[in-house]
Amino acid sequence: MNFQQLRSVREAVRCNYNLTDVANTLFTSQPGVSRQLKELEEELGIELFRRAGKRLTGMTEPGLHVLPIIERILLESENLRRASQDFVAREDGFLSIAATHTQARYALPVAVQEFRAKFSNVKLNLHQGSPSQVAEMLLRGEADVGIATEALAQYEELVTLPCYRWTHSVIVPVGHPLLEGPLTLERLAEYPLITYDTGYTGRSLIDNAFAQHHLAPNIVLTAMDADVIKTYVNLGLGVGIVASIAFEAERDLDLRALEAGALFGINLSRLAVRRGNYLRGYVYSFIESFAPTLSRQAIEQALA
Repeated sequence: MNFQQLRSVREAVRCNYNLTDVANTLFTSQPGVSRQLKELEEELGIELFRRAGKRLTGMTEPGLHVLPIIERILLESENLRRASQDFVAREDGFLSIAATHTQARYALPVAVQEFRAKFSNVKLNLHQGSPSQVAEMLLRGEADVGIATEALAQYEELVTLPCYRWTHSVIVPVGHPLLEGPLTLERLAEYPLITYDTGYTGRSLIDNAFAQHHLAPNIVLTAMDADVIKTYVNLGLGVGIVASIAFEAERDLDLRALEAGALFGINLSRLAVRRGNYLRGYVYSFIESFAPTLSRQAIEQALA
């Protein structure tokens, strides 16, 4: 039994049993992957995969039973490597962060800047995606830390910790009628709205607020990030609803922001790591720079 055989099993599942994709992921050949899988099955004395000819179609019951064990072995082998690096090269290495656009664009820059000043030899890799994509990157080991508002808490394999609370703002051009008088959901519903895609940046709270008041908002355009939303508000296509952190008065000179926390409620952004992952010392340092309440002790207690 060897690690390449175990990786072949894991990647076969991740690649939806397409051996060509597995071979490309592992930088080997398709016959080589097939051989690795067959040799492992022969050594274990069980069939891990269902087959139609030479094609894999799924996992057998024994395969599903041992897959979590294979995942743990591979995770612990990576943990062993990381633990040794903490002593051999304490301030050298890689840090991979997965975040939504709003987090990457508005919430992370200060923490990244502080981290780079402290750990100049650590190479940073910043991935952007939807909340569910952030979670998947953590589960696949492609990211050490994930940050998002939606979805992360839905995965049992992840340890999620609250980072900070935030609210939405309504964005309008200078001179817009909404700037006069109280801001209400009823008044908002009278205008075409531009806001986030479903599943992004607190969109669920926006939808729930209108639904609870039996209002049908006229959402004419959706986007993944606030910069796009503000661009189209500037063009006069509608009223924007964005995270308050995304409005920058010194840059958004032709726009005005109305605080909308009373209308849509308070959002909670979360930081997540994969359960069982060994976190190197500089990862704890980055997390504390981003969310000072998340000390190493607090994170270790959550992981335990």
